[in-house]
Amino acid sequence: MKVVLYTTPTCAYCKMAKDYFRKNRIPFVEYNVAQDMRRAEEMVRKSGQMGVPVIDINGKVIVGFNLPEIERALRSA
Repeated sequence: MKVVLYTTPTCAYCKMAKDYFRKNRIPFVEYNVAQDMRRAEEMVRKSGQMGVPVIDINGKVIVGFNLPEIERALRSA
């Protein structure tokens, strides 16, 4: 399973997402889109959104900290 999390340092929902993945021992890769323009462009290309968090779970893109969608994506991963 591959989990990619696009974040910014000041995003409260990003922190909630990171805390959720850590608590459930789900490994993830985090990209700070405030500092990495290439990753910011990648995030917009994947999601069509400029807001964070954007979470990519095995190709399933979730915008925001939408826990039901995150759990559904994890179950099918």
